[in-house]
Amino acid sequence: MIRSMATAVNTMNQLQSQIDIIGNNLANSSTHGYKSGAANFQELLYQQFNNDKGDTAPRQSPAGIRYGVGAMLGSVQMNTTVGTLQTTGRELDFALTTPKQYFNLIRPTENGEQTVYTRQGSFFVTPVEGGNLMLVNGDGLAIANSAGEPIVFAENVQNYTLLPEGVLQVTDKDETIRQYQLGITKFERPNLMNRLSATLFSLPDNMDELGVNPEDILTELIGENRSQIRMENGQLEASNVNLQKEMTDLISVQRSYQFNARTVTLADQMLGLINNIR
Repeated sequence: MIRSMATAVNTMNQLQSQIDIIGNNLANSSTHGYKSGAANFQELLYQQFNNDKGDTAPRQSPAGIRYGVGAMLGSVQMNTTVGTLQTTGRELDFALTTPKQYFNLIRPTENGEQTVYTRQGSFFVTPVEGGNLMLVNGDGLAIANSAGEPIVFAENVQNYTLLPEGVLQVTDKDETIRQYQLGITKFERPNLMNRLSATLFSLPDNMDELGVNPEDILTELIGENRSQIRMENGQLEASNVNLQKEMTDLISVQRSYQFNARTVTLADQMLGLINNIR
């Protein structure tokens, strides 16, 4: 097979992955709390051919010819910038205004429970045993407090108030006031997190392989660290997808894909010419 064909096919496969990433960004441009991803490419190893042994002319470049074999998708970088805030007026809508801070949720698993993280702050209440209410997200996952436990309160709630440092104040109809510290975590290395869905993250399963501990990836905002929390009530954080940039990148990737596909076509035509020589 002509080398140009192999090089083009290698690159086309990787460009398809970049198109998938851009398509996912565009699909979630209206998803609250979504963080866009960007593909980073790196070149594959070159192959050295020392086919000019008879050439004794002095050169500054290395002897022989180096052939490239295309490019590959090196990593997907998450954009952690804060999206614009959209006013909703709901008492249970919260928007984190500091980058890399995430709400803590409790997700049931086959082996028990798992703490997961999101910036989508649209919360609701659902009835639980004992005539109480539990704070949950749109998927029914319990919102965790700073101790990692579900936030549960009496059902005779009159209003909700957000206090500084991520404290939710609940006032009952009998004027009883209760306060709950929302569980907030800061991602120190967000690109190591495992993306479970468009807005849901968890710790990676291969931390031993990566050579890191949870403390290297996360910082629990408890105690004195709670002063770092910045949050707005009655608002939601919009997706940080830049539609203009994504469309420009999509056109650029499409052109690159077409050029590589054209390379395959030309290489195939050249093979045809060679095979037809009698």
